Amino acid sequence: MPHDGPAIAVSLGEPSGIGPDVVLMAHDALKQTGPVFFIVGDARVLGERAERLGLEAQIEPVAGPAAAAAVFASALPVIDRPLPRPVIAGTPDSAAASSVIDWIDEAAALALDGSAGAVVTAPINKDVLYKAGFSHQGHTDYLAHLARAAGCAAEPVMMLSAGSLRTVPATVHIALKDVPAALTPDLIVTQARVIARDLSRLLGLERVRIAVAGLNPHAGEAGAMGREEIDIIAPAIARLKAEGLSIEGPFPADTMFHEEARAAYDVALCMYHDQALIPVKTVGFYEGVNTTLGLPFIRTSPDHGTALTLAGTGAANPHSMIAALALAGEFARASREDGR
Repeated sequence: MPHDGPAIAVSLGEPSGIGPDVVLMAHDALKQTGPVFFIVGDARVLGERAERLGLEAQIEPVAGPAAAAAVFASALPVIDRPLPRPVIAGTPDSAAASSVIDWIDEAAALALDGSAGAVVTAPINKDVLYKAGFSHQGHTDYLAHLARAAGCAAEPVMMLSAGSLRTVPATVHIALKDVPAALTPDLIVTQARVIARDLSRLLGLERVRIAVAGLNPHAGEAGAMGREEIDIIAPAIARLKAEGLSIEGPFPADTMFHEEARAAYDVALCMYHDQALIPVKTVGFYEGVNTTLGLPFIRTSPDHGTALTLAGTGAANPHSMIAALALAGEFARASREDGR
């Protein structure tokens, strides 16, 4: 099995959800080819879930990332951080919340010090974490918080991908009615700079081609359907072009995502959540990956939630986790080769 560079750290996420299911299935799919990864989580949970799913999986506790490669072909390596009590598949337990956070902390710390080549996060149950005092919106801003606490710069930007289609929502988890007020030229400029810088390194491109979507139907129809394109989006694009970025738009969103249009850009910068996520989930519903750009380490995640009703049933689809691990491996390798 080919292996170069540090192994990928996977935080197990919500232990009663499908995180254990999909990492077990991902290991079965990738154990001969890689990328090599290890779990930060509870080894007992993984063993019990494997038995429930009827998987002949070996779980191997390891002392750290360096030991993962030696066992990966025959066993799933786990930095064992036990939960305070057993897990029931499909039934979240608030007693697990602090451990879930600790698993994220440890995976990020290993990536920050270079012991892990990347971080892949299995889904978390935000409601359980919020009730336990978790004050962050989710994985993305929490990982940025951890990076800043370690003295590193962090400008997190969410990128979704399915195959060669990549999209970035400028605004994320806010109501649609609040999007126009949240959009500013500075927001668009900041995100585009992060996209251009990081994807140049991760994709090995000299210049990243960015296509920018309009907010309104027909990109505003020259102001007849809204002035955001004129007053906010176009000025941001002009600033970025003056800086030398390869960026075009704003384009009507309804004509940006067919095959011919996608060939003209490397990433689409969209104005709101569904504008970015619907194309990705249409093109590759089971292969979608969430990547956080703007962090000092590689982070990817499957583009799905905890799916509590599927946990332990064998019905969970592992392809998004497999894609997240594969992309993390590709990005980690590109980052090492780039040397930045």
